[in-house]
Amino acid sequence: MMVTCVSVHVKAEHVQDFIEATRRNHLGSVAEAGNLRFDVLQATDDPTRFLLYEAYASEEAAARHKTTAHYLEWRAAVADWMAAPRQGEKFWMLCPEDEVS
Repeated sequence: MMVTCVSVHVKAEHVQDFIEATRRNHLGSVAEAGNLRFDVLQATDDPTRFLLYEAYASEEAAARHKTTAHYLEWRAAVADWMAAPRQGEKFWMLCPEDEVS
């Protein structure tokens, strides 16, 4: 399983816009073949900071996500709302073992 954690810092005036656009991206993402999880988290101490937790069955499924219409629409919509470039970090799932492919 391939997991990507994406840290996002949004301009304060666009927090609600970001949430709405990301909710649409979430709905499209969880419907993708190979998607196992797509969580959208907001920091408790700073409403402008978010973490996207994306789990895919394979590297290929994760790469396919980046070609979907809903992802491309999201990426274009949120680009100017970022206070800093988003940071993605990839991980292999190790535990729980029943989740490992």
